[in-house]
Amino acid sequence: MKGIVTMSIKEANRIGIITKLSHKEIKQAKAASSLGISVRQVRRLLKRFRKDGASGIVHGLRGTRSNNLSDPKVLETALATIRGRYPDFSVTLAHEKLVTHHNFLYSRETLRAAMIDTGLWKPKRQPIPIIHLVRERRPSFGELVQIDGSPHAWFEDRGPYCSLLVYIDDATSRLLWLEFAQSETTNAYFLATKHYLEKYGKPLAFYSDKHGVFRINTSRKSTSSVDDSNGLTQFGRAMSELSIEIIFANSPQAKGRVERVNQTLQDRLVKEMRLRGISTMEEANRYLPEFMEEFNQRFGVVPRSPVNSHRPLLSTDRLDDILVQKHVRVLSKHLTVSYQNQVYQIKTDRPSYAMRQAKVVVREDPEGKVAIVYQNTSLGYQIITRLPRTAVVDSKHINQTIDDVLRKKIPVKPAPNHPWRQYTNVGNHQTQPLPLPLVTT
Repeated sequence: MKGIVTMSIKEANRIGIITKLSHKEIKQAKAASSLGISVRQVRRLLKRFRKDGASGIVHGLRGTRSNNLSDPKVLETALATIRGRYPDFSVTLAHEKLVTHHNFLYSRETLRAAMIDTGLWKPKRQPIPIIHLVRERRPSFGELVQIDGSPHAWFEDRGPYCSLLVYIDDATSRLLWLEFAQSETTNAYFLATKHYLEKYGKPLAFYSDKHGVFRINTSRKSTSSVDDSNGLTQFGRAMSELSIEIIFANSPQAKGRVERVNQTLQDRLVKEMRLRGISTMEEANRYLPEFMEEFNQRFGVVPRSPVNSHRPLLSTDRLDDILVQKHVRVLSKHLTVSYQNQVYQIKTDRPSYAMRQAKVVVREDPEGKVAIVYQNTSLGYQIITRLPRTAVVDSKHINQTIDDVLRKKIPVKPAPNHPWRQYTNVGNHQTQPLPLPLVTT
């Protein structure tokens, strides 16, 4: 046979062995062993070689259209849908939306290749991996729950910058509770934890970072907390009363499960809320149960143990009395106390001298309501003055606060007749002010 035959290296290597077999220099079993194929396939190759020569070695489907070739029109329609509705969606999330809502039939990798070819997706350069010791999941549901807050522009430019409080189970990777709050504060965690405990009961332990809500990060001891001798924060004191252990992670990688889910939520949850037109925390908190159910169905895993380690709330676990801030204050001779830059005047029928220098407990619930308790009795009070309050910003929000301040800062220009404008610059030297023109009337 004359002409040029195109074949792969694998097929070219077969010619020599099939030629020896054709000349009966080797046996069929030896040829099959050398080529790594069966004796039956060797017989087929030999038959085609004797009939067509070297071209008989080439695969019969070479140059023909694949039966699994994607329909260009379907891909073009899918890419147009992505440009119109999902322009910044990742490949995986865009594929889910196309399959669920647009009857897209092709695989995720087919869509990925098409998006890369058209410039809708740029493959990410993989960083050099850092090897960390893998911590095995806890065996049972509710044995360890990782908690964290994620400050982010969750509503993009449609709503306020806020934080999402995340509770995820270590054994199953299930989202147990999500709640939006203005920032990561003790009251915000109290309110979210109350909702979580009412739904599931008490886990054995919470796994958190060393944020000031969970851990005292200063060597100076406070004398205003009820449990200052134990070095506990208000959240730590409440968890101690509920017999829930708090474990502190020494690095973000140690609590990688909640860190990774934060990144996933910043992608998926933001875009789901955009598609639904959600722009307030109230609307978002109403939508979160539906999102958690869909998320857990897709990403949840089966625990090694079928035991649920959550413990039911006891009759003594009065959450309204435990999940509150408690601070010790001493009454002045005028029966006043100061708390959160406000002065509270106690109202009582007792003689004023009987309660001077008495220790009271100022309680603040998650909604910010204040009660002053003396010997297990709530005292009446009135706020007699409001002191100027200085905003305290934690480390997770400092950059965003600075950006907001700089964005609002408006430069002030001196007036045309300002004394600064009466000086003239000569080189690097400043001369005396120019004489003002004489104005006559």
